[in-house]
Amino acid sequence: MDNNIDIRALNERIQQESAFVDMLNMEMNKVIIGQKTMVERLLIGLLANGHILLEGVPGLAKTLAIKSLANTVQAKFSRIQFTPDLLPADLLGTLIYSQKKEEFQVKKGPVFANFILADEINRAPAKVQSALLEAMQERQVTIGDHTYLLEEPFLVLATENPIEQEGTYPLPEAQIDRFMLKVIISYPTKEEEKSILLQHLDKNYPITSTVLKPEDIIRARSVVKEVYVDEKITNYITDIVFATRYPADYKLQKFVGMIGYGASPRASINMALAAQAYAFIKRRGYVIPEDIRAICHDVLRHRIGLTYEAEAENITSGDIINEILNSVEVP
Repeated sequence: MDNNIDIRALNERIQQESAFVDMLNMEMNKVIIGQKTMVERLLIGLLANGHILLEGVPGLAKTLAIKSLANTVQAKFSRIQFTPDLLPADLLGTLIYSQKKEEFQVKKGPVFANFILADEINRAPAKVQSALLEAMQERQVTIGDHTYLLEEPFLVLATENPIEQEGTYPLPEAQIDRFMLKVIISYPTKEEEKSILLQHLDKNYPITSTVLKPEDIIRARSVVKEVYVDEKITNYITDIVFATRYPADYKLQKFVGMIGYGASPRASINMALAAQAYAFIKRRGYVIPEDIRAICHDVLRHRIGLTYEAEAENITSGDIINEILNSVEVP
């Protein structure tokens, strides 16, 4: 990275370019009460071009949040309810024979949109999950002999319910690794719950207004890429990721035998990209260690495999990440 970067000029530019973040937040806050972290993470996914997995009990506004975000950006939104009988064609589309034209015609599926809400993704079998994952990774879909590129921006938000374990198919490691962030959503506070209740009792339920076009997001993404990441920060990211693979090297002997597998190189890439987007949202032209610490849990929690030993001792990936952040030296 170029060391002759003018940080002050870059900072001013980022402050101007990120002005729309406040508008987006204002629109989202009309509809979503509390859940600040979820809204922030949705923006990170949007700006860093990464997909997000949301985990939380039903009724915590996961669907409402992505719908509202799609409204604020003049973008096409699709909601797909994953069920055990869903087929890949229900997602991607299929070839239909037209008797009038005497030929097969492509009927595109709901995946051809800018924002995809994959509701309860762990309720569908592996065949359907992998069909969505080709779209997520390659940004294209193959129907018959033809390959179709998906429109940009393309953001998949998948939700999964932790409670109802019956009838769910856990996501394989390789698939779950494709999500930039895994966000755990908790219940609102008592005050927030009261506000939610009053909002629903009000005659005029608020809706979000459109403040951006898809091309604004694409332009913002190229600016996010310019956010300066110092070599000290890249070393910090590498140390955190390596601590998940070789805990003994980072004075974390107690986790040897607890970690089945550590985070993949995708974790390092996603941590850097998410930190750039986070700095952009905070209207800063450079990444600081606090940005890494803020997004670290969401980037890593689904990428650390725990052994039975860890589960027997009730050690979670969150505990491991906390210890890593406490033991890896902050630049």
